[in-house]
Amino acid sequence: MNEINCPHCDKAFKIDEAGYADILKQVRDSEFDQQLHDRLALAEKEKAGAVELAVSKVAAEMQSAAATKDSQIQELKAKLDAGEVTQQLAVTVAVGKVEKERDELKNTLERAELEKELATKSLEDKYLTQIKDRDDAIERLRDMKARLSTKMVGETLELHCETEFNRIRATAFPKAYFEKDNDAKSGSKGDYIFRDAGEDGTEIVSIMFEMKNESDATASKKKNEDFLKELDKDRNEKGCEYAVLVSLLESDSELYNTGIVDVSHRYPNMYVIRPQFFIPIITLLRNAAMGALEYKTELAEVKAQNVDITHFESDLDNFKTAFSKNYDLASKKFQTAIAEIDKSIDHLQKTRDALLGTDRNLRLANDKAQDVTIKKLTRGNPTMAAKFDELDK
Repeated sequence: MNEINCPHCDKAFKIDEAGYADILKQVRDSEFDQQLHDRLALAEKEKAGAVELAVSKVAAEMQSAAATKDSQIQELKAKLDAGEVTQQLAVTVAVGKVEKERDELKNTLERAELEKELATKSLEDKYLTQIKDRDDAIERLRDMKARLSTKMVGETLELHCETEFNRIRATAFPKAYFEKDNDAKSGSKGDYIFRDAGEDGTEIVSIMFEMKNESDATASKKKNEDFLKELDKDRNEKGCEYAVLVSLLESDSELYNTGIVDVSHRYPNMYVIRPQFFIPIITLLRNAAMGALEYKTELAEVKAQNVDITHFESDLDNFKTAFSKNYDLASKKFQTAIAEIDKSIDHLQKTRDALLGTDRNLRLANDKAQDVTIKKLTRGNPTMAAKFDELDK
């Protein structure tokens, strides 16, 4: 509140900032209009004086020139009385010269008048431009002030948004979660996370919020674009469906001052808003998500069924794994037994081959034994031959 004194009764009274600003504007406008009026009047007076002086000067010069020329004409006429043709020629030349100088003086006077008018018009345009610039600046400030809630005076942007949400939480979002994001395990975090769910616990919508404010005295001005990439990263890491940047940056931007700005062409499901659109953006996104709640519920049921199927498949896989292990052990033992049998068969085969070899040798020996005769035995042995002959006799 501001306190001012009445100049007539010296009574002090208080007015709010808006009333004080209006009175100050009226005083400033009145002073500015008076100064502009005084300057324009002075310029008009200077113009009139300059024009009058120029006219007087030109008139005096024209009178002096006319008198001089008249004198010269009279002298020329007197000198040229002897020849009418010569006289007429001289008069014509002299009069033409005088008329030419007179016309030049007239043109100079008209040119001076035009330059004065142009100077006056330029001065008026200059002051009108200054007035328009000042009015535009005032209008921008008024518009910005109108956009911002009066409850934000002395509060941070985060506190303002939290207060606005808590004011309607019980009636509009009774089952919603809206708390500060304190999880910085990944190295960064957003400001607030909003989540709302249905009666059965199925999530309806989730939003990652980032709030950005900036003082007018800040030397290096930030842009909304500077914070979008980090906000998208936080949204993904915290598993939120949407991301919203609540920003007071770039206060003179026509783009961000028009309403809710969709920047999904840069990052999925992302919006940039002014603080007055904080509650509307939550309502819009939640209402849009409510239409898909039925499908989300069905999807949750399908997922639950898939979990049961997954458990059955897991048990079946466990049985297959155990059976496979037992089969592998039995198969290894079976292969070992087969190998041992093969070894025995091989050993028996070798024994059989050895026996067959012995039989063959015995048969050969028998054949050789059957082929033995007395004649063959005594051949080349006279003594034995004589002995067998004696036995025969």
